[in-house]
Amino acid sequence: MTGMMRVPRSRGVLTGMLLVVLGAWGGLIPFVGPHFHYAYTPDSTWTYTSGRLLLEILPGAATALGGLIVLISKFRPAGLFGAWLAALSGAWFAVGGILSVLWTNGSVTAAGSPVGGTVARVAEQIGFFAGLGVVIVFLAALALGRFTVIGIRETKIIAREQEIAAEETSAPVAVSPAAGVRTSPAPGTVGEAGTRAEVSTPAEVSTPAEAGDENEEAGEDEAETPGKVKVTS
Repeated sequence: MTGMMRVPRSRGVLTGMLLVVLGAWGGLIPFVGPHFHYAYTPDSTWTYTSGRLLLEILPGAATALGGLIVLISKFRPAGLFGAWLAALSGAWFAVGGILSVLWTNGSVTAAGSPVGGTVARVAEQIGFFAGLGVVIVFLAALALGRFTVIGIRETKIIAREQEIAAEETSAPVAVSPAAGVRTSPAPGTVGEAGTRAEVSTPAEVSTPAEAGDENEEAGEDEAETPGKVKVTS
C-alpha cells in the first residue's frame, strides 16, 4: 500500500514549474503590465483594487502553491491535491471576471476594462484571464493524469515490497533462551548437570509359551521337595 502512495519526484517537475510561473504571471501582471501599456483599468502600476485581489492575486497565489506542491511532491495524494488546487484556480481565472458582475454595480466586471487598441485589448483578455486560465487548467489536468496512473517503476517497487513481506511472514521465529523458555535435552545429549539423558528400554514381556514352561518347572520343583506327601484317591 505504501508503494502505491509513492511516486518519483520527477513525475511533476515540468508541470509544477510551469504552474508556478503561470501563477506568478497571473498575480503580478496587473501591477507591472502598465509599464508596457498592457493593462486593465486603472492603468497605473502597483495599484491595488479589490477586483484585482479576487480575480488575479488570490488565484495566482493558489496556482503557484499548487504548482509548487506538484513540483516537490513524492506522495500521490499530495500531488493530486496540488494539481486540483491549480485546476480550480485556472478555472477561476477563466470565468471569474464574468461572474464578478454578480456583486458589482452597473454590470461592470471587477477586473476593469482592457486598455489600448483592438489587438491590445484581445491580447490583454487572453493574457490576463481567459487564455491564462485555459493553459493552467490544461497543465493541471496533465499533472492529475500523471499522478493518477501507476507506472512501471511503481509496479516493480510494489512487487518487491510484497515479496519482502511474504519472506518475512514465512520465516520461522527463533525463540531466544533468554526469553525464559526451557527446552528439554534431546536423547543422547548432555543435560544441564552434565549427564546424559537416560533412555528407557521397553519392558520385557514374556510370551504364553514361556509362561507355561515356567509353571511346569515350578511343579517339578514341588514334586521333588522332600517332606511333602501326595495323597491320591
